[in-house]
Amino acid sequence: MRATVSIVTSVVMLVVMAGIDSASAQRLRGVQSGIQDRYCLQGRSWGYPGNCQFSTYRQCMATASGTFSSCGINPAYAYARDRRW
Repeated sequence: MRATVSIVTSVVMLVVMAGIDSASAQRLRGVQSGIQDRYCLQGRSWGYPGNCQFSTYRQCMATASGTFSSCGINPAYAYARDRRW
């Protein structure tokens, strides 16, 4: 019984680690290509292109709410397709 629990635990750990590895690789590919996320929080305190950590416009606007900031598309994301050619 103990051996079965140990084997199941090992398999579960391997699956979890593989999932984490895959997610890390995807994030790393985005950083290497200069793309963090699609939308940037922009304003006087953020500069240009701004804080580009938002994957949705709604996330960015929620953070900008109540400030003198706005959201725009990440230029690295917008022009990424042009760079591939």
